[in-house]
Amino acid sequence: MGQERASKKDLHLMKKGKTRQEIAMTSLATALMLLVVVVISIAVGLFFLLPAQGNHLQSTTVSTTLTSSYSTTSAQNKPIILYVNQGNGRVDQSNFNTMLTFASSQGFNTIFFQIYRSGNLLFSTSELGYFVSSAHASRFKIFFALYFTNSSQQIPTSIYNLGEDGISLDMSTLDQTTQSNLLSTLKSNYHGGLTAVTTLDFTTTLKPDWLILETYGTGYQQYIHKGIIASVGVFATTSKQDYEQQFEYALNNSDGVMVFDYAGLVSSGY
Repeated sequence: MGQERASKKDLHLMKKGKTRQEIAMTSLATALMLLVVVVISIAVGLFFLLPAQGNHLQSTTVSTTLTSSYSTTSAQNKPIILYVNQGNGRVDQSNFNTMLTFASSQGFNTIFFQIYRSGNLLFSTSELGYFVSSAHASRFKIFFALYFTNSSQQIPTSIYNLGEDGISLDMSTLDQTTQSNLLSTLKSNYHGGLTAVTTLDFTTTLKPDWLILETYGTGYQQYIHKGIIASVGVFATTSKQDYEQQFEYALNNSDGVMVFDYAGLVSSGY
């Protein structure tokens, strides 16, 4: 289309008597100067951008920490129960605090402490008071757990209102009528805390404050649902990973989790 149209700057230089070669050289020098300015600008921009990215990474880390903390807080609002079975290893005043330390390290917030087995109350009133005060001092809830083996056994009234957070009935070996009567007796006479039942009967109609189904092993996960507290039996796990997976499933899919039992968990090394 003919000669290339000159820029306004070229026209201005030509009016001052510059040749096209001189104009070209001047334009090249100007372009190089502009390039240097652009490079310096980019370098300065990166200098200020990198700290900003660092702040973003720091903010992301804080956000992740808060999310993790929130998840932990949500979990802690559910009962995370460690069952202390006296039949698998006695826990008394001499080693009660050792048990609490272990329970704390494992993330438990509630202790089901067996104080009655097969018709026998295992501790005196003063000893029971010690267990309650020690548990509360370590920020645990404590339930007195009673293990029944025949229909003639009764709830010892001396355990009522000693400051415990609740009383749990373990009576799966008894017939339904006896179980119902024991729970009714507990509800009628005990007003110092919550009532709980641990059971192997996944279709039970009993209605304590806390109903704990003993869903030991992955084969019973179909019975885990909201409205009950699920269970993990250490004896029904094959490894630490298996234990943790069962624990998380129970906790996430029900109103809490109970681990049976303290002695087994210690010996497992999990």
